[in-house]
Amino acid sequence: MDQTQLLDSIKKVITESRQRVFRMANSALLQTYWQIGKLIIDEEQNGNEKAEYGKATLRNLAKQLTLEFGKGFDYTNLTNMRKFFLAFPILDALRQELSWTHYRLICRLDSEEKRNYYLNESVATNWNSRTLQRQINSMAFERVLEHQSGNPETNSIQNFIKDPYIFEFLGLPTHSKNSERSIETAIIDHLQQFLLEFGKGFAFVARQQHIATDTSDFYIDLVFYNYLLKCFVVIDLKTGNLSHQDVGQIDMYVRMYDDLKRSSDDNPTIGILLCSEKDETIVKYSVLNDKSQLFASKYLLYLPKEEELKRLVELDRLNFNLDIDQESNQ
Repeated sequence: MDQTQLLDSIKKVITESRQRVFRMANSALLQTYWQIGKLIIDEEQNGNEKAEYGKATLRNLAKQLTLEFGKGFDYTNLTNMRKFFLAFPILDALRQELSWTHYRLICRLDSEEKRNYYLNESVATNWNSRTLQRQINSMAFERVLEHQSGNPETNSIQNFIKDPYIFEFLGLPTHSKNSERSIETAIIDHLQQFLLEFGKGFAFVARQQHIATDTSDFYIDLVFYNYLLKCFVVIDLKTGNLSHQDVGQIDMYVRMYDDLKRSSDDNPTIGILLCSEKDETIVKYSVLNDKSQLFASKYLLYLPKEEELKRLVELDRLNFNLDIDQESNQ
């Protein structure tokens, strides 16, 4: 073993040791905070449920614990521990891969479905706490199509598609028009963040992938593979209003990819039109409405304020549910 190999081996031992220590410390911290939250809830359920009394008790506890153990046990953190136990009452179900900061953010959410979504996504896609905070702030749960239908299913196509997508991390100007090429280049430059926004299971395949037929040459903007869905995902970027020509083009790309690139082990290719403006009339009266493999999603180059984002999500949910109702009545 030469000196370089020796150095690499020692570095590996140190790194793995530190990781084990972190996991052990994190596990102990989560168990400690969970048990404290349980003790607080047990005390409240023993007849001390009045809000005024509960707050006073927590404040007194916080003062005494802070004097002895430091600021990690102040009133705010004790309140978080209480929420932690209420949100995750089964100790053995805690995911040790996540930190206290992850759980503190997730505990603030108002439904079990949301909490489970962000918890599972954090584990599956290795979100750090900063990424988790961004996903919560950008209402990632509400933007997933399957959640808009109110019927989430694991690994359904709709469970991987969002509307709208938010690409504020690309750093592109919002006061002037950007070209499709500049957006495409920015996506490649920020590929890791783009994949985090797109969701779990996506891997980059190609940019401007060349597809040749007997008579013509075509170039697909972006191609990904989703290893959970086991299919290719072709993306066509549009900076203007969605047109029927755009819909025809993505439909053609999907058909070509299935015919020329997809192997027998792959599921049918998915096509996504990413457009700055989406015309719901075109969506309704085109193949987008009756093809389960084609989607049109709006993208934003900035992170909207909460009220604007809620309005966009509600509008998309309304259109999505109208389409479902119309399909069920046919």
